[in-house]
Amino acid sequence: MRHNSARPCIALLLVAPLLAGCLERGQPTMVDTGVDDDTYCRAGNVAPGSSQYIACRKDRDAQHANADARTDRRQRDLGEYMMNHPDHP
Repeated sequence: MRHNSARPCIALLLVAPLLAGCLERGQPTMVDTGVDDDTYCRAGNVAPGSSQYIACRKDRDAQHANADARTDRRQRDLGEYMMNHPDHP
């Protein structure tokens, strides 16, 4: 009888690492649909490490941060709207 009760536990132990990959903590996985920042900033024969390249990378980082902030703000606004208007689907 004990042998049969161990099977679900063994199955769970085998499946748990696979399901752990589905959990996401911290930053969500971003799908890179644009040009790589390094490639973008090197366009026009700009050497890595130059002041133009560094400024370009900083601008790209700021653009990414602003896009993430807008996405977070829209999600928060949607959640607040849904909480304040439970009768509207």
